[in-house]
Amino acid sequence: MTTILIVDDEQDMRNLINVMLRQSGFQTLQANSGYEALKVVTEHPIDLIILDIMMPHINGFEVCTEIRRTSNVPIIFLTARDANEDKVKGLTIGADDYVVKPFTANELVARIQAILRRSGSDVIEVKNKLLVKDLVELDEVSRKVCVSGKLVPLTLKEFELLHLFMNNENVVYTREQLLETIWGLHYGGGTRTVDTHIKTLRLKLGPEAGQFIHTVWGLGYRFEVVK
Repeated sequence: MTTILIVDDEQDMRNLINVMLRQSGFQTLQANSGYEALKVVTEHPIDLIILDIMMPHINGFEVCTEIRRTSNVPIIFLTARDANEDKVKGLTIGADDYVVKPFTANELVARIQAILRRSGSDVIEVKNKLLVKDLVELDEVSRKVCVSGKLVPLTLKEFELLHLFMNNENVVYTREQLLETIWGLHYGGGTRTVDTHIKTLRLKLGPEAGQFIHTVWGLGYRFEVVK
């Protein structure tokens, strides 16, 4: 059963989300602070995290940053703020989606299910395949990426971008094509989202492997190993 961690300092909100998710067949755990969330993540197998941003002591951005040091578990930010800069920051540091309060149960569950599908829920049907492009190794089953033998934690969207690029070396993708392929036809964000994720992906891959993702001015991006 899929286990979702609900992180929010407001008990009423945690209880509301808990009811929504359990009615949809999910198993849940709860944390009332960022510190407790970090503890739960180390002690329990978690499939997805719903993470409030505005919390005392350690906010959601800081929690996400800390989790991303060791894990690529999908994270959905939950907040009462609809500021575009907050969305960009959240996606940049590793969030997979962003839900603004108030929201409906149908909306939240749909977003969760979409992320879980894209994160490999049908991984048993996939044959073990290791993609290797020079310094970069990508395992399609474990969904792990290594550069020069060192594990590189990626978010779901970063992994999907890299997987698409490595499977189609030298193919140029426009920002619009990447939005449609990775984020879906109904994604409401703009092409800046693509640029932000590409920038972060390059940084995570490092100075040598990061340069394999080339900007094609006026068009988009392509993956090419050039020494």
